[in-house]
Amino acid sequence: MVYYAGVDLGATNVRAAVAEADGTTIGVSRNATPRGPTGIDVTEGVLRTLREACGDAGVAAAEIAAAGIGSIGPFDLAEGAVIDPANLPDSIDRIPLTGPIEQLIDSDEVHLHNDTTAGVIGERFHSARNPDDMVYITISSGIGAGVCCDGEIVSGWDGNAGEVGHYVVDPRGRLTCGCGHDGHWEAYCSGTAIPQYARLLAEDDPTIATDLPLEGPDFTAKDVFELAGEDELADYVIDQLAHWNAIGVANVIHAFAPIVISFGGAVALNNEDLVVERIRERVSGMVMSNVPEITATEHGDDVVLEGALASALTGGTGDRRKLDA
Repeated sequence: MVYYAGVDLGATNVRAAVAEADGTTIGVSRNATPRGPTGIDVTEGVLRTLREACGDAGVAAAEIAAAGIGSIGPFDLAEGAVIDPANLPDSIDRIPLTGPIEQLIDSDEVHLHNDTTAGVIGERFHSARNPDDMVYITISSGIGAGVCCDGEIVSGWDGNAGEVGHYVVDPRGRLTCGCGHDGHWEAYCSGTAIPQYARLLAEDDPTIATDLPLEGPDFTAKDVFELAGEDELADYVIDQLAHWNAIGVANVIHAFAPIVISFGGAVALNNEDLVVERIRERVSGMVMSNVPEITATEHGDDVVLEGALASALTGGTGDRRKLDA
């Protein structure tokens, strides 16, 4: 019997799953992502997690025909490695992935994707429409996208395509992104950026009443959304976030003409009515082309792992027709 595997390498956790040829998951494992001291230690953590998933499934690693990986980046795609990951200690400069997993499963059918690309593969695979044109956008600590266009997964030569969070949405550039450049979508609407944006709007108009702990050391985006409908500044921030988010999504629509846009990430999924629904309400007035279906993923935190498995099953595409080929 033939089996398939998916791996989700995040900054916090490593997860792996083993599935049968019809996509039924039969084994899973989860461990904390090693914090170093070197990238090899992270690689060993990934291999250990995959071995454990095989053990849970009662399957030998050599019985895995193909594996998909959804991972934090950035990548050296030619070498199948993560390079200088921003959310892991500085001592971790390179995490080999493709080669070690190929050796473990004794197969060269290993597909490496960034996490948002794995997201769009999973969303496409599980969609009733299995669309050839689809985008998955995550709004979390950062903003990024996975893109499927004309049935092809858009990865770029280095695996780092889809960095839509670095679209310039504010030409005034009032806020600086974590990448060091001004005016980026991520600098306003990501979970880590929202508190600073709230402070900026409060400075712009000190007369706006608020109970938000703007200067508190523990002030987070969650505070803003929790006071929605009860706090004047919180409501203003959420309204402005909707404006920037809709601009970002309109840019995505004009760039890729998707049939479906699916959202994931903590900010979007924990506040669907205030984020995804607000985008849906505004974006039709910003585009000159067809407005896609705009929805939230039904897979929550599992979307990257589901995408990694779907990649293994379909040769890296998420196209369910590959299962019948």
